[in-house]
Amino acid sequence: MKIHAILAVAATAVLTLSACGGNTAAPAAPPAAAGGASGLHGADTSLGRVLVDASGRTLYLLTADGRNRSTCSASCLQFWPAVTPDARHGVSGQFGATATPGGPMTATVAGHPVYTFSQDHGPGDVNGEGLQEFGGTWYAVSVSGRAVTAPGSSPSTTQSSAPSYGHGY
Repeated sequence: MKIHAILAVAATAVLTLSACGGNTAAPAAPPAAAGGASGLHGADTSLGRVLVDASGRTLYLLTADGRNRSTCSASCLQFWPAVTPDARHGVSGQFGATATPGGPMTATVAGHPVYTFSQDHGPGDVNGEGLQEFGGTWYAVSVSGRAVTAPGSSPSTTQSSAPSYGHGY
């Protein structure tokens, strides 16, 4: 009788742990490493309405990137994490994904690979706007996938062909 009682308690414990998420498998990647989770959407910032990830972090494009082609390598990705290509809400630009050189996949909006910026610490921060790093200029991305080049200005798709040599990090 004791064995049946012990087995019943053990079975109940196993079911309870599995129902409560007692799975000890490897944890999901942290948002900073993944560059944002699912749920890309528009949000208001000092630059106007821009795309953000599920955590509210501003998305940026790099003018050195080509259409559906990322130039952001490992050293770049340390400061400009790739955005996980996942669900999006309120994104009017064409959505897709592309590989980074030797790194993870990153989301694309209207053909532009998109990234977050490691120095944006909270929702709505736009500290990466206009920085000249890693061979181009970084701009926040509008919900249509265009570069937001200045506060209050209309978004632009103009890409600079001038090289930038200052990485700043």
